[in-house]
Amino acid sequence: KLTEEVPSPFMTDALRKKMGEAAVKAAEFIKYEGAGTVEFLVDKEENIYFIEVNTRIQVEHTITEVITGIDLVRAQILIAAGESIKDEKLHIGDQEDISYRGYAIQCRITTEDPQNGFKPDYGRLVAYRSASGFGIRLDAGNAYAGANISPFFDSMLVKVTAWGHRVEDCADRLDRALREFRIRGVKSNIPFLLALLKDDNFRSGDITVNYIGDHPELLKAPNWKNRGTRILRYLANVNVNGNPNVKRVDPHVVLREPKVPNVRELSYPKGTKDILNEKGRDGVIQWVKDQKQILYTDTTFRDAHQSLLATRMRTYDLERIAEPFAKRHGGDLFSMEVWGGATFDVCMRFLKESPWRRLSKLRRKIPNVMLQMLLRGSNGVGYKAYPDNVIKAFIVESAKQGIDVFRVFDSLNWIEGMRMSIETIHAETDSIAEACVCYTGDVLRKGNNPFGLEYYTDLAKQLEDAGAHMIAIKDMAGLLKPYAAEVLINGLQESIDLPIHLHTHDTSSIQSTTYMKAIESGVDIIDVAISSMSGLTSQPNFNSVVAMMEGHDRENEIDLHSLNQFSNYWEDVRTYYYPFETELKAGTAEVYDHEIPGGQYSNLRPQARGLGLEDQFDTIKENYKGVNDLLGGIVKVTPSSKVVGDMAMFLTSNGYTVKDILEKGKDIDFPDSFKSLMRGDLGQWSNDWPYDLQKIVLKNEEPYTTRPNAQLPKVDLESGYQSFKQSHDGFDEYADYLSSLLYPKVFEDHYHHWLTYGDMSKIPTKAFFFGIGKKEEITVTIDVGKNIIIEYMNANEPDEKGDRLVLFRINGDVRGVTVKDHNVISSITKAIKAARPNEIGSPLQGSLSKILVKEGDEIKKNDQLFTIEAMKMESTITAPMAGKIKKIYLSEKSLVEQDDMVLEIEEV
Repeated sequence: KLTEEVPSPFMTDALRKKMGEAAVKAAEFIKYEGAGTVEFLVDKEENIYFIEVNTRIQVEHTITEVITGIDLVRAQILIAAGESIKDEKLHIGDQEDISYRGYAIQCRITTEDPQNGFKPDYGRLVAYRSASGFGIRLDAGNAYAGANISPFFDSMLVKVTAWGHRVEDCADRLDRALREFRIRGVKSNIPFLLALLKDDNFRSGDITVNYIGDHPELLKAPNWKNRGTRILRYLANVNVNGNPNVKRVDPHVVLREPKVPNVRELSYPKGTKDILNEKGRDGVIQWVKDQKQILYTDTTFRDAHQSLLATRMRTYDLERIAEPFAKRHGGDLFSMEVWGGATFDVCMRFLKESPWRRLSKLRRKIPNVMLQMLLRGSNGVGYKAYPDNVIKAFIVESAKQGIDVFRVFDSLNWIEGMRMSIETIHAETDSIAEACVCYTGDVLRKGNNPFGLEYYTDLAKQLEDAGAHMIAIKDMAGLLKPYAAEVLINGLQESIDLPIHLHTHDTSSIQSTTYMKAIESGVDIIDVAISSMSGLTSQPNFNSVVAMMEGHDRENEIDLHSLNQFSNYWEDVRTYYYPFETELKAGTAEVYDHEIPGGQYSNLRPQARGLGLEDQFDTIKENYKGVNDLLGGIVKVTPSSKVVGDMAMFLTSNGYTVKDILEKGKDIDFPDSFKSLMRGDLGQWSNDWPYDLQKIVLKNEEPYTTRPNAQLPKVDLESGYQSFKQSHDGFDEYADYLSSLLYPKVFEDHYHHWLTYGDMSKIPTKAFFFGIGKKEEITVTIDVGKNIIIEYMNANEPDEKGDRLVLFRINGDVRGVTVKDHNVISSITKAIKAARPNEIGSPLQGSLSKILVKEGDEIKKNDQLFTIEAMKMESTITAPMAGKIKKIYLSEKSLVEQDDMVLEIEEV
């Protein structure tokens, strides 16, 4: 059923007949049904020699030259020169003498995109590596690392031919060869070829030319990682344009290489995770109650860097020290706080990492200690309310991924904002619900004190009744003074029968004395941070507290020398994070006036600087106190603390005072976060609420009187996840779907960054923030046992488009990456993209070879408008509607990319 193609009009009838017979033989020979052409070798005596069958499918079952051993090109040249097929030089003989051995398949590797109608791609080949080996033949084109693939010539890079005794052997050999190719910088059709080679119908020959159209799954792109190239692309961009989150680079800062303590010979000691696994959470709670010694939670992996370094600590630095710390000190700790709070969105937003993958990595490295997270009750790890079933799904998934202790709080100390989370942890996980009493004001304050001891004991009793397993005192601003701690701990112990866990920030620099009073009053657990990551807006010093407790009857004996080694590691790591350091230089008693939480204080001055208000920072702090007083000393912890901070910035930037809010509020358009608080989006306030202020802010809007989550419809998680998977190849785990529900835009930005640059957690921190110096070499571990060695060589001067070619050596091979220099203003005008039905754009990349209409021409539907030339193809674009040519945007011979607008039609 193969068609005959007659190569010459002056052939004799006899020759035509012979060719027809040979075509039938060829069709029988390869048992192929479809359409195509037959090529023949004809000598001067008009003898027919079958040479090759070309089909419209790019993979051929039989390549004559390979299976016959006849050099066809040489034979054609010699016959054209007058030699006979039977001559000694050719020695082909008669048709009966031609034999074949085995099978051959040929693939033409092109720069075409199978998912986009096989449209040709063009650009620079960042990397090119061919295959080789027995039974593999390459007919190479113009392909090499650094080559420019033009839109005006054939898109073929190389032909690969494989031979084998059986079709299956041949296909397997070709599959192996295609996987050895490395083509980076442009798209290729290799994924399609591999899918076709694996197809059973293809291997049996039971296909026709319509087979691809009937089986679109063959065109689905595999999840290839291209890790090396994506990492180079990121490093090149940082070298040229810098990391967008590093606002200042100080060349005088010495970046020291952190030294990881050696634990190679050590095994993991038994820790609280082992107790949880063996005895369950009730066993853990009883174990805590039975301990005379003070227990510690280490916050270095979460709250410490959130409070000191704007939450910028990378997984790379956490992962390196996790296993050594768990092996040396896993038996000394109640828990390690490693997740939650601001780390969730900062991971995606600024560090371009997956918070879930961070958690799973730390879980593997720390199998013996309970891992703890901070959960914002009905806000999850976000800044607003979410549907209940989303929060429940998040809690369950977090427990599956490794969270053993959920520290749950509500930003207004509202019990209803925590109840659902506590109940979910209790009923649907094996983890511990540690509910928070957020501390504000001063429990010892005389006179009318809305935050006296009774306020906290009542709240703790409600949390116990709600099913909490432990109670945490969350002192986020470091307001709890030593003697107040004594009163508070004693009062709580008399009111509840749950372990008490104390958390504070050392903003005032006296919180170690608060800890001593709390310990002597019987508190069960305290939060500390490793020495070089402690103090100021972080937690009190772990190393110093251990030393302070020596000789005390509640001493928890810990190897202080070993702790100091880990402090040295973090001290060196911290040098890489100097652009994000808190600008508080010493402890301050001002915190007792403005009550700014530690985690917020470290961000407040940089935010003021970004708004041009740094010279008014003292005013911002005064306004923070004023807003706090106006709200009755509201509990301030994310997200309520953010509301107070937003208002302080708002007042300062607009020159308002707190008095202006009350007197001129009806004419003020307040920040959305402040309106959200007044509306009830963050929950209800259990104390006296400033209703007059609420009316001023909301104008005619009615506030909620119930849980904000109750206003939100459930999300169809099952169908939503199925849709999510369809559009997020390679990043489509259920946990990723939950991230997209909590932070839709942040997640999408993170996902597209991952598609372009890959897994950022693999890159060493210095290179991630500051790039690589010339002739500097780094090692990136992309997988277990897989390292790539990258050396930065040079960058060319920008061209007229503002593009630079950045050269690296990766595992010995030179690769070039093109990067747009954002500091260069390009002289090339960027084309407008067609977006509406009447805007006609180029359907593919190429050259606008001819424009067939003029402005003002009246056209009918399907009239020819212009032609595009690309890869030896010419496409004529027709009108999708009738109308008049309103404007032509590009001239003939312009180079166009896909969707560049060529002309606009005006409907008449």
